[in-house]
Amino acid sequence: MRVQSLSLVAASAALLAPTTFPGAPAPPLPGPQAHLRYGHQPQTGPARADRSGPRTGPLPQAGPVAPYRARTRAGNGAKPKEVRRERPVRAADLLARTRDCHPVSRGRYRSDAGTPADIPVCGTRDAVYWKADLDVDCDGRPGDRCNSRTDPYYNPATAYTQSDGRPLDAESLPYVVVPQPSGIWDHREHGVHGGSVAAVVHGDRVRYAVVGDIGPRTIIGEASYAAARSLGIPADPHGGGAASGVTYIVFKDSEVEPIEDRAAAEKAGERLAREFAGDD
Repeated sequence: MRVQSLSLVAASAALLAPTTFPGAPAPPLPGPQAHLRYGHQPQTGPARADRSGPRTGPLPQAGPVAPYRARTRAGNGAKPKEVRRERPVRAADLLARTRDCHPVSRGRYRSDAGTPADIPVCGTRDAVYWKADLDVDCDGRPGDRCNSRTDPYYNPATAYTQSDGRPLDAESLPYVVVPQPSGIWDHREHGVHGGSVAAVVHGDRVRYAVVGDIGPRTIIGEASYAAARSLGIPADPHGGGAASGVTYIVFKDSEVEPIEDRAAAEKAGERLAREFAGDD
């Protein structure tokens, strides 16, 4: 379930006592109007209609990832020298780091319209994170998979744009969606903006993305078509997604420039995730 945002609403985000992820009270009413101050300039577009219905996807089991080792070719009959490379950050490492929650949101979000408001945004010194479902965002530049024929709620605009001013390409760029600022939480007050680096975890997969769009004021848990595919989640914008089991981690005061540089997002994401997991 998702709704394209038009106006951005801001309020201060208050720190609450540490807790875990069970249910919590419904979110408060949104605060006064505010303007975006960070990242690429947002684009406006027609409002998106509500979505409903189950969102299901595979939930693979987490497992260990063996260190990757490469061998260099030696000349003159010398024995090959083994070069040890750092293993990728494991899903288990990030999930262990996000097991507990120190809420930075004033209230809680819903995963879809009509569901309980029981999802807090949690925070550490270096990142904010939440655990939710994944609805597929297919907005932005049209393509074979994302267009007005494949997605009845398609919007050709995204909140943030590429370096050339065009909307983002949901088919090729992994990006995550943050809720528009409100009395529940204002992402801008936590160093999160367009182009911020994110790690997304589903089962035993870790993939890196950028913050690329802004969603509904009271709903959380959305990522682009490309992000869903990279996680092994059905990416059909009409009936794909994952009903639960997705962890979103956004690193404070990080930025990929230009926002569409996928390789830069992956490189920065791996480094930031390693630091966040305490494995640097």
